[in-house]
Amino acid sequence: MPGESAARGGPGRPAVLLDNVSPYGSRRVVVEYDGTTTSAYLRDKQRTLAATWIANHGPAPRTVDVARLRAGEAPEMPADHTKHPEGRAPIAASALTAVWLEEGDGVAILEDGEPLAVIPGWSDLATGMPGYCRDIIGQTPFGWSLDDAMDGLGQRISQSAQFWRWRSSAGSWALFQQALLGHLLSRLGPGGGYWDVSGGKTPLVGVSERPAVPKRQYTVLSTVGMSGQRMPVVEQTGEGADGRARIELALATTMPSAQAARIFLWLGQFPWREMTWLGSGHSIPWYHEPATFPLGGGNEAVLLLDDPSRLPGPDVPRLDGFRNSNEPVRWLWIVPVSERERRLARERSSSSLVTQLASQRRSWVYGP
Repeated sequence: MPGESAARGGPGRPAVLLDNVSPYGSRRVVVEYDGTTTSAYLRDKQRTLAATWIANHGPAPRTVDVARLRAGEAPEMPADHTKHPEGRAPIAASALTAVWLEEGDGVAILEDGEPLAVIPGWSDLATGMPGYCRDIIGQTPFGWSLDDAMDGLGQRISQSAQFWRWRSSAGSWALFQQALLGHLLSRLGPGGGYWDVSGGKTPLVGVSERPAVPKRQYTVLSTVGMSGQRMPVVEQTGEGADGRARIELALATTMPSAQAARIFLWLGQFPWREMTWLGSGHSIPWYHEPATFPLGGGNEAVLLLDDPSRLPGPDVPRLDGFRNSNEPVRWLWIVPVSERERRLARERSSSSLVTQLASQRRSWVYGP
């Protein structure tokens, strides 16, 4: 277990009790013990994003020790806000485990299998939103009561643990893959090529080719696997978030499929790599030189639309009707655009960009 050998720490250096990277590789949780307190930190590759106090290990101060904070040390919880004002024994590193939320943007820390602390996706040091701990009473700048939030967070922890058990079980991916391929067969006809675009990373994502047929003079490429897990952050988008949480991406094209499918090497794992969500109207800039953009044609960004029928072209196939974990899966269609056009969508609206593309007779079916 990471942190076991580090639990001894060193002079002036906290001991690491738990160090765990999310299955998506974009977040890390670290639990540290400095002899006085234990705290948990949620980090990305550059910085600490959120934190929560977990325990005092000696008598709690009556008020916040400002000098300790100014010295850059983890805070002690004031006596009125901890269930253990006399302090609790140090926590054994071997007792701690991490359960990552399905979206990968938050994590629960268990002690001997029971929830000890949670740092959900909405926790944020920059906005003063700490995580939760079971030994906190009320709300403080250093953490909020987990007891008060267990109705929602307890269910999230249980569902996430079940999700990861399912993902690691034999045959789970094959069953999901077969179900989604069967749905695409019913909507788009027989498949052609199939490419894995996961690069050996989680989540697993493939691309299914549905070649042109007499009644459809273009190929449809669809991801297979993005809807296998909810997207990060989407739960913070307000009412109707459950209907936006699971997506697949599709591209209608007349260019060679193997070349066009390269776009999904970039986009297939994008939400979990960048810890964000994708929705209709979102535009994403290409991360590299314009000449390397997989779809070419002077484009260097993509616009995502759940209904591109406002653009010229044939009727848009209906791909709705598939569900996972009793949540609907939405297909977002990829429309390549230039960087200038992407900026228009950002500065005005995606609707303004769609209107402009329509006036230029730009089809939603992309051709070389």
